[in-house]
Amino acid sequence: MKANDAMKQNRRGFLKVAGAAAATIALGGLPFAARAASAAAGKMKIGIVGSGRVGGTLGGLWVKAGHEVMFSSLDLEHDKALAASLGPRARAGTPRQAAAFGDVLLISVPYGALPQVGRDLADLIKGKVVIDTCNPFPSRDGEIATWAREKGAGLASAELLPGARLVRAFNAVGSARLPEAAQRQERAGMPIAGDDAKAIAVASGLIRDVGYEPVLIGPLAMGKYLIPGTPLAGEHTPEQIRKIVATLN
Repeated sequence: MKANDAMKQNRRGFLKVAGAAAATIALGGLPFAARAASAAAGKMKIGIVGSGRVGGTLGGLWVKAGHEVMFSSLDLEHDKALAASLGPRARAGTPRQAAAFGDVLLISVPYGALPQVGRDLADLIKGKVVIDTCNPFPSRDGEIATWAREKGAGLASAELLPGARLVRAFNAVGSARLPEAAQRQERAGMPIAGDDAKAIAVASGLIRDVGYEPVLIGPLAMGKYLIPGTPLAGEHTPEQIRKIVATLN
């Protein structure tokens, strides 16, 4: 009985967030939604922490879509070269500089590095929209990944990045597929999870800018399904994602 009550409560919370997110996107009048609208004019600033295959690819696509992007990682020279190849809307800096620069922050690092990122950027991520692409792999990340999988990757990331307005996205689709998305006639869906309606609206705009249709699967507690090896892994249509989500739990 208690389990059923908890499930109903989670569903009510999800419906509340989903409804608020839809309203925010439709009205476009709230502060973060306004930033999302300004993205179409190339006015959004995006800081990227971790400019590898996922972060580097997404940053490049967002630059092409008209946004300003600052890349950062442990290899500043790599980031400088990447920024130089993308033109004047791209630049490179340290992770703290990228976090301060961005209206939105994308964190795309090995999960084992996430606790340190959270500590290093604690004062800069508080209250900021943060897109979390990080996936926990025990074979690579060790005990922290095992803990994150047991807790659920969405809730674990929220604990490691306290105060961030977190949205999990780009976790279930391989980086090699990202550059092709905008060329397709029919958009593939991008499953996302989050608790903050305004942050979801901002992330949704950026997801559409790279050629995907965002599909909110639920609150951060549902982020446990946004990792390889789960039914949502790989590309699916928005409708397929919704059908899969209906079978979960």
